[in-house]
Amino acid sequence: MAQAMKIAIVDDEQDMRQSISQWLALSGYDTETFASAEEALKVLGSEYPGIVISDIKMPGMDGMQFLKKLMGADSSLPVIMITGHGDVPMAVEAMRVGAFDFLEKPFNPDRMSDLAKRASNARRLTLDNRALRRELSDGGQIMKKLIGTSPVMERLREDILDLGQADGHVLIDGETGTGKTLVAHALHAVGSRAGKKFVLVSCSALEEEALAKRLFGPMIPEDAQLPAIEEARGGTLVLEDVESLSDALQAKLLSVMNQQGTPAETRIVAISNLQEAGKTSEDVLRPDLFYRLAALRLTMPPLRQRGEDILTLFTRLSEQFAEEYGCDAPQVSAQEAAQLLQAPWPGNVRQLINIAERAVLQARRGSGTIASLLMSDHEDMQPVMTTEGKPLKEYVEAFERMLIDNTMRRHKGSIAAVMDELCLPRRTLNEKMAKYGLQRSDYL
Repeated sequence: MAQAMKIAIVDDEQDMRQSISQWLALSGYDTETFASAEEALKVLGSEYPGIVISDIKMPGMDGMQFLKKLMGADSSLPVIMITGHGDVPMAVEAMRVGAFDFLEKPFNPDRMSDLAKRASNARRLTLDNRALRRELSDGGQIMKKLIGTSPVMERLREDILDLGQADGHVLIDGETGTGKTLVAHALHAVGSRAGKKFVLVSCSALEEEALAKRLFGPMIPEDAQLPAIEEARGGTLVLEDVESLSDALQAKLLSVMNQQGTPAETRIVAISNLQEAGKTSEDVLRPDLFYRLAALRLTMPPLRQRGEDILTLFTRLSEQFAEEYGCDAPQVSAQEAAQLLQAPWPGNVRQLINIAERAVLQARRGSGTIASLLMSDHEDMQPVMTTEGKPLKEYVEAFERMLIDNTMRRHKGSIAAVMDELCLPRRTLNEKMAKYGLQRSDYL
């Protein structure tokens, strides 16, 4: 569950601090109070996990000076200013400096709660986006998101590391839902451009005129945003659904690419997500552009080719959703594990995420099975049919690995507890963990 947002209350009047703190604490906020701006500044910074409510008129550093200090440290920190009756000009000036909003004394506590809620939501979004940007700029962290020990995933990670160090343009293709955009982030994060701009444009989301302007300009004085090709200069420009580009925009893109030096000022990573059966990016892109983009190429493996990675992913996803919804993750039976492995997965990882969330929700209600979810997604799927024709031994080993992995995770690496639950002697458990590449240190 999401952690309660902090609220820093800054006011030189003790009664006012306490009354605001008590009211907001009853609304579920984690409050802390400060008698002066100087005292508050020792705690508040750019990563403060919450919002600020401050009086404007205080001895020493007043609220306006305090607000300017806070905006200098973090312009996105929501600050709600409390003003006296008739101080509207001062409140307007506070909004101009960067205040989130203001409350005029005597204020309605319900309005304060409403403002605190809106400001907290804005702050949570800002902090989440910052965390995501840090994560996506950390090559080690983003590579951990590419979960799986199947040969195709091992090869994909090696290819990402190799192509990330290269400097040419890249084409990423593969079925829908396989994680192409995540791989584009990874290519940027593990390469020499990791500290530079990463700009993503969906070519299918804009009409041609708007797309042309977003990609190439021209800029007009009112524009707040650079054209993408300029915004990403020195970094990476990702073009999602590159096959949606018209012939004219393909020609313009090729012209821009030809004008760049070597290495390219802006690295282009094109993502092809063709839905039409029997067509590839080579069929729809002009040949000269295709060969420029496909000099370095990554094809994402479909989920149905990733073997027991399916069970590993399902386990991790269901645990995450279970934590989010405040319940236990569903236990997977041997039959359900086989059905997860056998499913055709036309929606790939995106579909698996959906199945995992629905499995957690129905387990919380105490009804339904994973098999029923799979059958509702694949009406033509037979419970005992396989799409890949794997030997029974592979299904048994995949289930065994998942069972040991889940039990080790649940018992936080306690070998004794795992031995007891699975009725395995120490030597057998050690041998199976070694066989499946499971290490106790990963669960501690």
